[in-house]
Amino acid sequence: MYAVIRTGGKQYKVAEGDVLDVELIDAEAGGTAKFEEVLLVADGEAVKVGQPAISGASVSAEVVGEVKGDKVIAFKFRRRKGYHRTVGHRQRHTRVKIGKISA
Repeated sequence: MYAVIRTGGKQYKVAEGDVLDVELIDAEAGGTAKFEEVLLVADGEAVKVGQPAISGASVSAEVVGEVKGDKVIAFKFRRRKGYHRTVGHRQRHTRVKIGKISA
């Protein structure tokens, strides 16, 4: 059984027991998060597709903690002007472990 959820403007294909990093959500480590925006649920041959979301479906997850993503470098440069700037950024993510998928 798997589902497709949308959180933080991105879509994720999840199954029970998966661990993934999503955009930062307001939840404590060790707590639970509930994703209400479920776009698709597949259980063997039975597939439910929402338009755009399935009403009443949800995915519960345990919040493992907060992590930082890879460093992204923004480098600005103007040729022949002696101008160059480097700015680094690390996005914060929430690591979750998917629990129950209910349709």
